[in-house]
Amino acid sequence: MKALVVRLDSFGDVLLAGPAVRAVAAHSSEVTMLCGPRGEPAARLLPGVTDVMVWEAPWEGFDPPTVAAADTEGLIRRLRKEAFDTALVLTSFHQSPLPTALLLRLAGVPRIGADSVDHPGRLLDVRHQRLPGRHEAEAALDTAAAMGWLLPPGDDGRLRVVPTPDTIALTGNGPYVVVHPGASAPARAWNPDRCAEAVELLGEAGHRVVVTGGPDEVGLTRKVSGDTAVDLGGRTDPRTLAGVLRIADAVICGNTGPAHLAAAVGTPVVSLFAPVVPAERWAPYGVPCVLLGDQRAPCADSRARRCPVPGHPCLDEVTGQDVVAAVHKLLEESQ
Repeated sequence: MKALVVRLDSFGDVLLAGPAVRAVAAHSSEVTMLCGPRGEPAARLLPGVTDVMVWEAPWEGFDPPTVAAADTEGLIRRLRKEAFDTALVLTSFHQSPLPTALLLRLAGVPRIGADSVDHPGRLLDVRHQRLPGRHEAEAALDTAAAMGWLLPPGDDGRLRVVPTPDTIALTGNGPYVVVHPGASAPARAWNPDRCAEAVELLGEAGHRVVVTGGPDEVGLTRKVSGDTAVDLGGRTDPRTLAGVLRIADAVICGNTGPAHLAAAVGTPVVSLFAPVVPAERWAPYGVPCVLLGDQRAPCADSRARRCPVPGHPCLDEVTGQDVVAAVHKLLEESQ
């Protein structure tokens, strides 16, 4: 059976689809992942994925293309050429799978399943409706199960990525904790001054600190690292970053892709979690985690990209000392 799994969102969203992808792969000869450009690097890290197709949908992302620029007819031709036997469309709790399902139906995919609140008409063969409060990783697995795809025996359903490289040349010898200060949405990012304070306090507490960030975050990582940390800003691709996170004692970051990447390599997370989306659905999955941030702040469940509350109190009231205490709690629990 030739299967297609669709997840058109960001890097972290695609990582959270990983257990469901493995469930599909356990029952298929080939699994192709259809994702957007932001999710492509994560799709290439997922065990069970045979091939990756990239398409930017006009209904996803922070700055989606126009319908004309998205070339839906071109996508339909590509899908029809691949002749998939079945497709699983994965979405977040607030998204509809039906636009994607319509394109798949036009491409001749004979069996399509998804989680849908909206009545699907003839667009879905299997319409699943998620249980309240399910984590996104669990909801995706539930949808795969509704299609008849269960994880194989021995698979614990946690996040997972392909083997990672040795990164000691980047991090140096000895234990360390990682601080990742950036986030794709400003509402989910901790104040850089607070973050720099945490790095300094971690160093004073005897921890080696490694600061990570993307190519567009080198100024931020330089500021946060100061004279204390190893600054890897702009020096890691996703697979290398996975290697850096895998060896860390703990990872400190917001609700962003590296938090889910840390979970995928089994590393505990101190999660500076802005409640613009619910933690029960988006917190680091399957690893020890300390959640910091006021989950009852006025911005809760707003899905805001920029904090709507002056002073960003949900995160900025978290101190560097709070982070140090959370790291020590995780380290004590792991002994």
